[in-house]
Amino acid sequence: MKHVVSVSIGSSERNHRVDLNINGCPFIIERIGTDGDLQRAIELIRELDGKVDAIGMGGIDLYIYAGGKRYTFRDAQRMARAAAKTPIVDGSGLKNSLERWVVDYLVDELKIELKGKRVLMASAVDRFGMAESFARHGCRMTFGDLCFALGVPIGIHSLNTLRIIAMLLLPLITRLPFTMLYPTGDKQHQITPKYRKYYDWADIIAGDWHYIRRYMPDSLPNKIILTNTVTPQNVEELRRRGAAMLITTTPNLLGRSFGTNVIEAALVCLAARSPDEIKPEDYMQLLKEFNFRPRVEVLNPA
Repeated sequence: MKHVVSVSIGSSERNHRVDLNINGCPFIIERIGTDGDLQRAIELIRELDGKVDAIGMGGIDLYIYAGGKRYTFRDAQRMARAAAKTPIVDGSGLKNSLERWVVDYLVDELKIELKGKRVLMASAVDRFGMAESFARHGCRMTFGDLCFALGVPIGIHSLNTLRIIAMLLLPLITRLPFTMLYPTGDKQHQITPKYRKYYDWADIIAGDWHYIRRYMPDSLPNKIILTNTVTPQNVEELRRRGAAMLITTTPNLLGRSFGTNVIEAALVCLAARSPDEIKPEDYMQLLKEFNFRPRVEVLNPA
């Protein structure tokens, strides 16, 4: 029996636990939120250290990649250092390659023609692989990093511009309290419609769910949503707003799409190696062996 716990600085109302079998190995997978309390998350990781098989860091990124360079969030580094015995991951080791593959999956398996499609990515610096893959398929892009993370109402429309801005700002931004940049705790329950013109413009809305949900309008007619970590309640929110299809980069595990950090932690258990020894291509090979598929759900048939 393998036990994986995602310790999240997000809302405790999204806590969940599943018992399942992966490739013949029984797993307990659970998510525990601390309602935005970073110190409580650190204490919880210390309590779990050495008692579970792997720990995921939820609601926060340890690393983000832009322009071929890796940046480390200071708050997340404090969380990661709380685990001395148990492997701890944030999902970034898997995310970059997985999310590139999922965009290809839209074309190859779902037969969605991406060339010319208008794509709003709520934040691209935490999903640079996905951004590059959409651009490679000929999509028209709007990156909402300045809007959704910093509150600056300016959309970015090219990867080169995004790289330059990231290289200029990320050394400073990664030193800020993470709660200034990302909705945590009770803020994850709030929806304040904003940036309507970007939502209306897009055919596909992609990226972190809490960023997408934070400002989404009451109507999302015929939109394709590519995201992560949705609950059944979130699915109904999208259905009521008229969204056409929901695709999550991680599979549906008994009614819930967990974060990439959870999937990476489970793969670390199955690989029986240190995360430092596992390359992105190793993760993708494991997912292929386990017949991994993204979650695809038609919400409102055309």
